[in-house]
Amino acid sequence: MFTRKVLSLSTALILSIVVSNSLTSCQSKGSTANEATTEKTATSASADKPKGAEAATSAPDPSTIPADKIANAATILARPQVPVLCYHQVRDWRASDSKTAKDYIIPVASFKEQMQMLADSGYHTVLPDQVYAYLATGAKLPSKPVMITFDDGDLDQYETAAPILEKHGFKGAFFIMTVAIGRRGKQPYMDKMQIKDLSDRGHTIGAHTWDHHNVKKYQGDDWKIQIEEPKAKLEAITGKPVKYFAYPFGLWNKQALPELQKRGYAAAFTLADKPDDQMPLYTIRRIIAGGQWKTSTMYRNMIQSFDGK
Repeated sequence: MFTRKVLSLSTALILSIVVSNSLTSCQSKGSTANEATTEKTATSASADKPKGAEAATSAPDPSTIPADKIANAATILARPQVPVLCYHQVRDWRASDSKTAKDYIIPVASFKEQMQMLADSGYHTVLPDQVYAYLATGAKLPSKPVMITFDDGDLDQYETAAPILEKHGFKGAFFIMTVAIGRRGKQPYMDKMQIKDLSDRGHTIGAHTWDHHNVKKYQGDDWKIQIEEPKAKLEAITGKPVKYFAYPFGLWNKQALPELQKRGYAAAFTLADKPDDQMPLYTIRRIIAGGQWKTSTMYRNMIQSFDGK
């Protein structure tokens, strides 16, 4: 049970800025990187999907829910929050990675251990459609729900993270920064075929702007470049509506909320911030699962942030 808390540069130059900043692209308030030792999971890995994992992926499209069935802001805010975890790169650390960068890079063994812990503890992954239906209408969720999200569209999310999720019958939401689609190099990103493949396998594809520009600084054509065009591009790739958005750095302002709404987004995700009191569906909280956290630390922080215990 949880309780409520909480373009004027060339493309090449922009890409270089994006790569240099991608490791510190999002920050979660109150997070500490180095924590106490982990508690090992007692149950060994199982290739079988958790009981109920298949049923946990279905929910109505937000556009099919009648307006008179959507709860008011106060009702939405009163509902217990669903734990939402945010990940970036899933790879082993390199000698060149700084201490700060390691907060946003989770080693493969650590990610495996965290997913195993969630599976062994009886958690079921839910996707944005389910979270939307729950918040907006009170629709039922599976027992011990958790949403697992990934920002930016790094290739290791496709090659490493997704297979680990699927081993447990888990599904995730992948928020793509469209300027980097198909980019290769020291930090490669997913290409169009890989993004579509994730979508076809039942994961959710969402937008994370064009080039990670801070939403609080938008003016003029920024709304079209950063919000409209990435949505259209991802819809062309997946063949499905793109209904969800994740704010770069987790930063938002009140001006952004109606802009997202009128451009066809059903909901948006922040980081470790209180939801807006008028449009809470556009400020759904997440926390970053710190790359230097032990599994026990991640679990404790998740429980404390979303359960209040």
